[in-house]
Amino acid sequence: MKRENIVGRANVEDTPELEAYYRSLEGEALGALWTVANEIEPWYPQPKSVPTLWKWQRIERFVRRAGDLVSAEKAARRVVMLVNPGRKEWSAAAGLLYTGVQVMNPGEFTSAHRHQASALRFVMEGRGAYTVVDGEKMTLGARDLVLTPNGTWHDHGIEANGTQCVWQDGLDIPLMNSLDANFYEVHPQLMQTPAPLSRENWSKPYSPQFQYRWDDAYRAVREADRTPYDGRVYEYRNPLTGGPIMPTMAAQLQLLAKGETTGAHRHTGSVIYQVAQGSGWSEIAGQRFEWGEKDIFALPSWALHRHGAYEEAVLFSFNDLPAMRALALYREAEE
Repeated sequence: MKRENIVGRANVEDTPELEAYYRSLEGEALGALWTVANEIEPWYPQPKSVPTLWKWQRIERFVRRAGDLVSAEKAARRVVMLVNPGRKEWSAAAGLLYTGVQVMNPGEFTSAHRHQASALRFVMEGRGAYTVVDGEKMTLGARDLVLTPNGTWHDHGIEANGTQCVWQDGLDIPLMNSLDANFYEVHPQLMQTPAPLSRENWSKPYSPQFQYRWDDAYRAVREADRTPYDGRVYEYRNPLTGGPIMPTMAAQLQLLAKGETTGAHRHTGSVIYQVAQGSGWSEIAGQRFEWGEKDIFALPSWALHRHGAYEEAVLFSFNDLPAMRALALYREAEE
């Protein structure tokens, strides 16, 4: 029991009689709130996730080795997960966000499927990658972003004349599982038959635009206004509503000028970053992380953080802030 000698907080002394009482409660699937109240209702968020950096130069060999050891067909999705040391039980990279790095070789493809979790993919390298979402086939280039929103049929592959491709997956699988709301289905066909997808009278809760090309996004972030905490920011948006791309996840690019250091702040909600280009550093909860291209790092909720760049740098990131805002849980504070 965590006791606090403060009015309004649990501060009950243990006695032999109370300990016997607690044991009797456990036998009836009951419990005394005051024994856990100070832990389950903290003064401020106490994430189990820890700031974590996955250096590409360290994990690359494991990603590419997966392509030699396991077939895309048998793996279903050949992905090396990035697992936060504090969130192993959820297979989460931070909070209730999952991420992993997928590798596919020329001619390989995944079978078509759909799930309740929302998903996005940021292409790290390669040529000839494609994704089919609800029948619409899109060819992807390096640093393109593609969405596979919850409930959409999708499959991925590499054209036979392409090269080995690597991309980062981002999903809200841990959120869906924590809500006991996850589903998974396999398409009746191995692969979808590509066909045009109508956007007429679009009323779905996610963006009708599934592909966001790097050239367009990079141009937009260079033209964006500078912000105090993130440099220049371009948020990938639903073109119909101006809101986030999906109900539970958002994504953005931020550009840091050479020598720039942002202000420090914290907010509820978790963020997963990938370095799209350049090099720099981030301080998260008092820890300094030096990063370069293709490195990935996790920002836990309510962790004080700031960023700096040694040269012009662009960070891609995705987050769960739309879910936080929808539930009226978003809060932000300066240093």
